[in-house]
Amino acid sequence: MNNMNKKIYLGVVVLMMAFTACQNSPKKTQEEAEPVAKIWTKEQAQAWQNENGWLRGSNFNPSTAINQLETWQAESFDTATIDRELGWAENIGMNCMRVYLHHVAWEVDKDGFKGRMDKYLDIADSHGIKTIFVIFDDCWNPTYHAGRQPDPKPGVHNSGWVRDPGDLLYEDSTLVDELEVYVKDVLTTFKDDKRIALWDLYNEPGNSNYGNRSMPLLKKVFDWGWEVRPSQPLSAGVWNLSLSDLNKFQVENSDVITYHNYEGPEKHQAAIDTLKLYGRPLVCTEYMARRNNSLFTNIMPILKKEHIGATNWGLVAGKSNTKYAWDEPISDGSEPPLWFHEIFHTDGKPYKQEEVDLIKSLTLGE
Repeated sequence: MNNMNKKIYLGVVVLMMAFTACQNSPKKTQEEAEPVAKIWTKEQAQAWQNENGWLRGSNFNPSTAINQLETWQAESFDTATIDRELGWAENIGMNCMRVYLHHVAWEVDKDGFKGRMDKYLDIADSHGIKTIFVIFDDCWNPTYHAGRQPDPKPGVHNSGWVRDPGDLLYEDSTLVDELEVYVKDVLTTFKDDKRIALWDLYNEPGNSNYGNRSMPLLKKVFDWGWEVRPSQPLSAGVWNLSLSDLNKFQVENSDVITYHNYEGPEKHQAAIDTLKLYGRPLVCTEYMARRNNSLFTNIMPILKKEHIGATNWGLVAGKSNTKYAWDEPISDGSEPPLWFHEIFHTDGKPYKQEEVDLIKSLTLGE
C-alpha cells in the first residue's frame, strides 16, 4: 500500500546482512546478559502456526469506508457491509483479514471503539475469519481529523487514507503518552481473544520519507506490546530494501515474521528464501498488484506451498479506490483498463472469475 515513487520493494541483501550480523554478534557473558527477552521462542512461534494453519485472506476495509476512521467511527461503522463482504470472502475459502485501526477513533470514544472492534470480531468469527489488527501506519495522508471524512478523489488510489500517528507525532510532544495508553488499552482488552490471529504493530515504518525517524515509535510500540504480552504474536512487516536499521529491528523482534512483496514470483521467492533463514513462521501481509505481475495465479500457489500466510491487498472495490494503481490516477474516475488490487465489485461479482476459481481451488478443503 504505497505510492510507486515511494515504494522500494523488499529485497534480500539487507536482510541477509542483518541475519549474518545477528548470527555473528559476540555472545554476552551471564553477567552482561540482558533480561529475558519478551519475544517468543521459535517453538512458541511454531506452535502458533500449527494451531492456526494456513492463513489466507485480504487486507480489508469495507467498501463504504475511505479510510480507517470511516471504518471505526460510530457514525460510519457499517456492520451490514462488513457482514456481506466477509461473507464473500468466506465463500472463496478465506480465513483471515488484515484490518487497520486508528488512535483517533479510540480517542473520541474509547469504550465505543473497543465495542465496535468486538462487534467486528463477532461478525468475522461468524464467517470463520480471524483478524490481524494493524496499529500504526506511515502511509498516505499525513494529517487527519475526527468526524466526517473526505469524499474520494476520482481515480486516485487511496486518496483519503491517513497515517497514524503521522506528522502530529513530531508536532505534539505529548502525543506519545496518549499513544502508549491507546496501545496498552487495546492490547490488554483483547490480549487473550482467540478471534485475533496476530497484532501488526506498525505498517511500513519509515514510509513517507520518515526513514529512521520512525525508529523511536517502532521501538516503543514493541516495548508497550511486551509489557502487555498478549497471547497472540506481535510483528511489524519488513517492506523496503533501503531501511536497513528498521529492517534489522523488525525481523529480530517479531514473534512471527511478516513482510510485503508486490514483485513477480522470482523476486518474491528470493525474499522468502532469505526470510526463512530466521527460522520463524512467515506471513505475507501485502501482495497482489496485477500490473506488477504479482498475481493470485503466480504468487498464491507459492505461498501455499511454502506454508506462508497469504494476505493480498484489497477485497472489494470501493471508496479507497485501490483498484487504481499507485502512480496512475484516472482523473475522470473511469474504469481502469486493469484493476490494480481488489477481488470483487460492490455487488459481489468477481473482477475475474478465473482468479476466484483459482483461489477456491487453493483454499477450499484446507
